[in-house]
Amino acid sequence: MELNKIYIGDVLEVLKSLPDNSIDLAITSPPYNKGENKKGWLVKNVKYKGISDKIKEEEYQKWQIEVLNEVYRVIKPGSSFFYNHKIRWEKGIMLHPIEWISKSNWHIRQEIIWDRGIAANIRGWRFWQVEERIYWLYKPRDKKDLIGDELLSKHALLTSIWKIPPEKNNPHPAPFPIEIPTRIIYSIFDEEKNKIILDPFAGSGTTLVAAKALNHNYIGIEKVKEYADFAKERLKNYQQELPKIKEELKKHQVKKSFKERKARGEFTGKHKPKTTLF
Repeated sequence: MELNKIYIGDVLEVLKSLPDNSIDLAITSPPYNKGENKKGWLVKNVKYKGISDKIKEEEYQKWQIEVLNEVYRVIKPGSSFFYNHKIRWEKGIMLHPIEWISKSNWHIRQEIIWDRGIAANIRGWRFWQVEERIYWLYKPRDKKDLIGDELLSKHALLTSIWKIPPEKNNPHPAPFPIEIPTRIIYSIFDEEKNKIILDPFAGSGTTLVAAKALNHNYIGIEKVKEYADFAKERLKNYQQELPKIKEELKKHQVKKSFKERKARGEFTGKHKPKTTLF
């Protein structure tokens, strides 16, 4: 297994070449199978190169379960996989990611709402959908370990709703902003370094750039060479993205600890607490 490399090829084939229990963290956003013949701005204008985003839904979900289970195999026990997807509709029927995630080997630790702040498709049959899901999936160390390690307060305070605008000026049709993998990596590892972070659908390399900037190792898998080449250029010039990364890191702070609040009597009625927790 070679670190700090983007493997160009089929995601399942590459995953199967990786050793068991070898990865510390995985983050990805796969193609959504949105259907190229549907109406709407999002479908007509967001198209991948070199791959189809329209296969039978049963085949798509089966494929995603296979990918999820291969990532589960390579992840170390006690480690996590953050999987970004969205709710879709097919002829009025809701297709929810939980349908196939729950059939995989993963334990679902949390559902995070990514509030993109803009509507990708503003047709009027439903309220404008501005959110996507990020599933925090966990590989237990044993049958009793369904909770995992506790987050530090400076990370947990960011809540389960992430208001982060989408990425712009990127040749990939559906990149996520670098703040997302930065938040995940820093929250899970804090000041630890040199972990191994995997993105099985690396796209334009956003996860990999965040990993490198935070002094970790990375492995990316990408089928389309054009996207992989762009990701390699981003990695060479990762310093250009440090301002956004540093801004995200500044959000991870506790202004007043639980111990300090307790000492002031905020939990005994001796001191009137402020309206905010941190």
